[in-house]
Amino acid sequence: MNAYQQKWVELFQGAHIPNWQIKASGNDIEIRVPADVDLKIVRDNFPETVAAMSLDITIPKERLKFILHNGHANTEYILNPTDADLNRA
Repeated sequence: MNAYQQKWVELFQGAHIPNWQIKASGNDIEIRVPADVDLKIVRDNFPETVAAMSLDITIPKERLKFILHNGHANTEYILNPTDADLNRA
C-alpha cells in the first residue's frame, strides 16, 4: 500500500462511519456500506466528501480508485485520474 492510499484508508476509518468497512484492495480502496444504504446517494455525494477530506492530506497526490459496494450494486470513483482513465470508453 502506498502512502497516499494509506492516508485515505486512515481518514475514512477515522471518520467512524457506522457499519462501513474500509480496506485497501491492491492499489484501490474498497468501501463496503450496509445493504440498506442507497448506493446512488453515496455515489452522488462522494466527490464532495472526498474534496472535504482531501484538505487533510499533504503528501503528493496519486491516482486512486475507490470501489463502493453494498452487496447489491457497486460503483467506482477515481481520484486524480490518469490520461488512460479519462480516455477510457
